Amino acid sequence: MPTIKVLVVDDSVVARRLVTTALSADPEIEVVGTASSGRLALDKIGQLNPDLVTLDIEMPDMDGLETLKELRRRHAKLPVVMFSSLTERGAAITLDALTFGANDYVCKPAKVSSPDEAMANVRDQLIPKIKALTIGRSGPAAIGRPVASAAALPVAARPRVAMPSIGAEPTGAVDIIAIGASTGGPDALASILAKLPADFPVPVVIVQHMPPLFTRLFAQRLNTASAVTVREARNGDILEPGTVLIAPGDFHLSLKRDGLIVRAVTHQEGPENWVRPAVDVLFRSVAEVYAERALGVVLTGMGQDGIRGVERMVEAGAQIVVQDEASSVVWGMPGVVANAGLAHRVLPLPEVAPHVIAVASRTRNLASTRAGAGAGR
Repeated sequence: MPTIKVLVVDDSVVARRLVTTALSADPEIEVVGTASSGRLALDKIGQLNPDLVTLDIEMPDMDGLETLKELRRRHAKLPVVMFSSLTERGAAITLDALTFGANDYVCKPAKVSSPDEAMANVRDQLIPKIKALTIGRSGPAAIGRPVASAAALPVAARPRVAMPSIGAEPTGAVDIIAIGASTGGPDALASILAKLPADFPVPVVIVQHMPPLFTRLFAQRLNTASAVTVREARNGDILEPGTVLIAPGDFHLSLKRDGLIVRAVTHQEGPENWVRPAVDVLFRSVAEVYAERALGVVLTGMGQDGIRGVERMVEAGAQIVVQDEASSVVWGMPGVVANAGLAHRVLPLPEVAPHVIAVASRTRNLASTRAGAGAGR
């Protein structure tokens, strides 16, 4: 059976051995080579033709960003997973790497008590991402998977089937936009939020699968690049029009009505779908607080976080939009929703923001109509 060929790039002998050993334990993955520098890695890519590269950030002669930029120039479609440290500098550079074309990242083990724990940490983080980003591409042959999990695979690996219909799309005004994303989400979110006007008439709440520190820096970057206000959510924040709240890393985000206002609630109840924050947690609370006056958006991401929350939102009468497979880095989260017949629209990424704006404008138009009627009395 063909295996997924991986090139491991890190200037640390210990890190190269750790990643190589962790990956080699999986029979579907073969580490075809290692490189201790960016320049050496670029040479080895041409020689070894890997299906994916793991790339360290801190390296001599060419750091991870320089290597990534050159790698993208030579190999535009080769999947790259960055190996990042859980530090402010590491998080900032990793976010740069995602902007420059890295597909995903994993964090180096921190505060582990043994080599075995470090190995398990790398294995549990890295292997699912490698498979999600490579299976079905032109490199390795598609490795057998149950049909039920086909939506977690990239575009080329998925069977072409007609999307089930959910029925009539809700046409009423909305009071909230709730978005869930994972792999590929940072770029997708940046493109959507950059198009929202400063006077966007409803609040936006987001779960992007990211660790602590990353979410704060990510929110700051989005705030700089957007007309709307973007920040990491704090417990007790009041939801306001034109403000975007992003769930903090390692905290779930849910919403709670408090009289005439709605507040953000951040908490550390157990992970769901092996993640915290989880989209399901947010979407369930959106269904409870806003019912039919909500729009849920599921963007690119591996796994199926969000499907249960979407079910609740649909039952409450909300509208659901998912990103299409062609524009998704991994069509897992949106694909599961679409294949379950729970999406009112399946849109390419460039069409998501215009649709969100159009739906939100119903709220503005309704408010204007009411104000005009009141003035005429």
